[in-house]
Amino acid sequence: MIDLNIADGIATVTLNAPEKMNALDVAALAELSQAYDDAAAAAERGEVRALLLKGEGRGFCAGRDISGVVPADDDVIGYLGGTVQPVLEKMAAFPAPTFAAVQGACLGVGLGLAIATDVVYVADNAKIGSPFANLGATLDSGGHWLFTERLGAHRTLDLIYTAELMSGEQAVAQGLFSRSFAADELYERTEEIVARVASGATGAFRASKELVAQIRDQRLGLWASMANENQAQADLCDTADYAEGFAAFQEKRKPAFKGE
Repeated sequence: MIDLNIADGIATVTLNAPEKMNALDVAALAELSQAYDDAAAAAERGEVRALLLKGEGRGFCAGRDISGVVPADDDVIGYLGGTVQPVLEKMAAFPAPTFAAVQGACLGVGLGLAIATDVVYVADNAKIGSPFANLGATLDSGGHWLFTERLGAHRTLDLIYTAELMSGEQAVAQGLFSRSFAADELYERTEEIVARVASGATGAFRASKELVAQIRDQRLGLWASMANENQAQADLCDTADYAEGFAAFQEKRKPAFKGE
């Protein structure tokens, strides 16, 4: 159910099980993990400079496929800790800028896929939140972190207790994700941006991706982060794209970056 297409420097990963709103079981997560491995290998060869994740059909990802789950026999730690989290960590560490185009349902593990992606664009009619109150379960896949970090404790618990869902437009307005587009424009607008980024100085983008992750995960202060920036800039000085960018500026022309 996971499709990978590589063309023009972009790896497009598609969740392709629209009949079940792209819900993920263990086998699908294994396929997703392999798709990211294959795309990462292509990135290391210089064939991929950006990645786009999307879902086929009306929903991005409705979460875990629980159609055959028997609660009494469910290995929750095995599924979430042993399967889901390693995939999300792999996605977050992808060696190029990553984007997700989210339409319809983005819940549970689906929300985790968005959390593990660098930039998330959502359709204005997307559905985002925590429906788990209706299952007697709790939000997973990093949802507590995302909501608390960006919405605060009170709004987070409001969403969890009530199981009310936000639209994509509301999610962007409240600071969860980057931009919202009309549903019929989401893929076109996202693909345009991804193509532009893939032709940019992706080596410098990777440096910024690492700097942002350090600030997020290590809670760095201003001066510690600035020291890391200084080193990253010094490292970039030796790259072909850095030289090209300066040369293009001085020669008053458009730069031709190669991601090197």
